[in-house]
Amino acid sequence: MSIEKNQKSGAAPVPAAKIDFAPEDRQWIADRIQEVLATGQLTLGKYGLEFEKNFASYVGVKHCVAVNSGTSSLEIILRALGVEGKDVLVPTNTFFATAAAVVHAGGNPVFMDTDPESFGTAPEEIERRITPKTAGMIVVHIGGLVSRRMPELQEIARKKGIWIAEDAAHAHGSSLGGIKAGSFGIAGSFSFYPTKVMTCGEGGMITTNDDKLAEEARIYRDQGKASFLQNAHTRMGYNWRMSEPHAIIGVKHLERLPNMIVARQRIAAVYDEALRGMNALNPMAVPGDGASNFYKYVVTMRDKVDRKRLKGELRERFAVSLSGEVYEEPLHRQPVFEAYKTAPLPVSEDCCARQICLPVFASMTNMQAMQVVDALRATIA
Repeated sequence: MSIEKNQKSGAAPVPAAKIDFAPEDRQWIADRIQEVLATGQLTLGKYGLEFEKNFASYVGVKHCVAVNSGTSSLEIILRALGVEGKDVLVPTNTFFATAAAVVHAGGNPVFMDTDPESFGTAPEEIERRITPKTAGMIVVHIGGLVSRRMPELQEIARKKGIWIAEDAAHAHGSSLGGIKAGSFGIAGSFSFYPTKVMTCGEGGMITTNDDKLAEEARIYRDQGKASFLQNAHTRMGYNWRMSEPHAIIGVKHLERLPNMIVARQRIAAVYDEALRGMNALNPMAVPGDGASNFYKYVVTMRDKVDRKRLKGELRERFAVSLSGEVYEEPLHRQPVFEAYKTAPLPVSEDCCARQICLPVFASMTNMQAMQVVDALRATIA
């Protein structure tokens, strides 16, 4: 579809993101919410257990612990690992919650620069930042991409005697070498916020093969109680439980996740082909033995541009909305982390300044993807 046709015909807007629930899924969810409302079992019930069991099977781990947000899942993992007073390596190119969870758990976030290939962290950067005070590292799968160098990160952790915790908030169903995100480290953290590839409305999940960590996580999520049936508090926990209505939504959306990922990969393939030869734009590459869920389709621009102006022009002239960046500003430059300020991290600052994320959602059509590409060609050229 040409730009002239877009303008003359008043092409329908392309949203930055969209949540998809089929009518039959909405009915299925509504029926089961009616059920739990009738029984009064609104938390820590059978649907939460079913969601945990199904998600563990999907990721390929022994244990899953459902909680009320991805942020909670990170903090619980870090509390269970005992980070108080210790250093935790954190990528500066990530969402606020990754570093905030370290602070809330009593740890000290040490920011690391970005690997421009994966928007994650390179092994060399980890080697530079490790000290005797380092307890572990958080690896973030930005945009749903598992770095091809993940095995190297695992080897560093093994040699140095530190752990890896995965922030897999973006990476439901993503994998490398047939191993799914959330199963590379001692524990993984997932988010089910409405913008994610699958959602519960709100919610999070801890994945682990470690029996002790799973046991601790269940204690922490329920006010630190040793048992749901008694008020004996053994940990300084919090109300981090997932409700049954949220778990019901998660059960159904997890069932749809494989097909939703295939649909997003189809749109990514359209972008890959259409953007080939556009020297101004460089899409993030997926490793040959990897699979991305394309939570984000990340593109690095050759030159730094006024991103606010670019996004406004795409929206106003061509009815195309870009999704949020990953990320607009690195964490070491955020005012809230002033106390953990580090030396400049130039690669992160450059990556954050020159990237945009194209719209991707499961119900997106090839025509909508081409509308995005045509708008980019006209605007960036």
